[in-house]
Amino acid sequence: MGRSARRTYDLDDVDIVPSRRTRSSKQVSTSWQLDAYRFDMPVLAHPTDALVSPEFAIEMGRLGGLAMFNGEGLWARHRDAEDKIGQLVELADSEAEDEAAISLLQKLHSAPVNPDLLGEVVARIRASGVTTAVRVSPQNAAALTPVLLKAGIDLLVIQGTIISAEHVGDDSPINLKTFIADLDVPVVAGAVTDHRTALHLMRTGAAGVIVGYGSFAGTTTTGEVLGIGVRMATAIADAAAARRDYLDETGGRYVHVIADGDIATGGSLAKAIACGADAAVLGVPLAAAAEAPGKGWYWPAAAAHPSLPRGAMLPVTYGDRPSLEQVLQGPSNDPFGSLNLVGGLRRSMAKAGYSDLKEFQKVGLTVRG
Repeated sequence: MGRSARRTYDLDDVDIVPSRRTRSSKQVSTSWQLDAYRFDMPVLAHPTDALVSPEFAIEMGRLGGLAMFNGEGLWARHRDAEDKIGQLVELADSEAEDEAAISLLQKLHSAPVNPDLLGEVVARIRASGVTTAVRVSPQNAAALTPVLLKAGIDLLVIQGTIISAEHVGDDSPINLKTFIADLDVPVVAGAVTDHRTALHLMRTGAAGVIVGYGSFAGTTTTGEVLGIGVRMATAIADAAAARRDYLDETGGRYVHVIADGDIATGGSLAKAIACGADAAVLGVPLAAAAEAPGKGWYWPAAAAHPSLPRGAMLPVTYGDRPSLEQVLQGPSNDPFGSLNLVGGLRRSMAKAGYSDLKEFQKVGLTVRG
């Protein structure tokens, strides 16, 4: 009687309702544009060392997506980052206790970020000609952003487990509104989980807002460590409502909503867009690709926290691994939707009668009983 709680919904709790019209999947466009940068598919790669190496970022860009490189990851700390990840994977393959792998991950991240090394790696991605996006934490954004700007980034991603436009306390890392206003590159910020926080973050001048914190089976932010949970269907819809309110408030400034969590199949990607997202961050599905440096293992960036890790190392594939192109664009021999993710989205749009992503955000939805 003394407390109330809101009913919220996961992506698995909702279904897309086709309209009276269908169309050929060849007449469907999955492209979207963030500021001046256009992409063929609404897919971003989660900024974890298990997934985004410089080579992976280049291949992701070549295929029409966007990889967020972790500016505080192992490639910014060790010149032999690939070897270090190999040691980590070898330990995980040995069936050691989960704590052993996380301890090694923490040890590897105890080396300081080397600004010169970070600049070199980012410049290598930039030189390939793909759109270059780098993730930094709010705590280190002020220190690392000048290095990234010099290296020629196109997009800056300021991402924490949970982020707000207003941080109270003596440890406030940055004032996002003034920080973003002083930059010449667009900024994507997150993660947020509700309408009010999304609206406040949009008011900082961010070009995109990340909704969710990359939840999947191996993250422990939910329940075990912090007791924080995000039901993605509701969170995306709330942020989409904030986007509409901010559009009215500013007379036309559109901020992109980027979903990050519990999206592992073409169907869940389609549902995220249907709930109002402009694009989605993928982690586990892409980690199955042969190009991913984790070699079939996945862990979120928060797993390396020095005092409070919030993620485990998760095996995501066994035996032969598909190419990144096959994961994203097919062909697929998996009947459960983990391959040809963009093809699944495209066909869902076609079956519902919509030709582009913005239209598809208006598709009907039902909630399961």
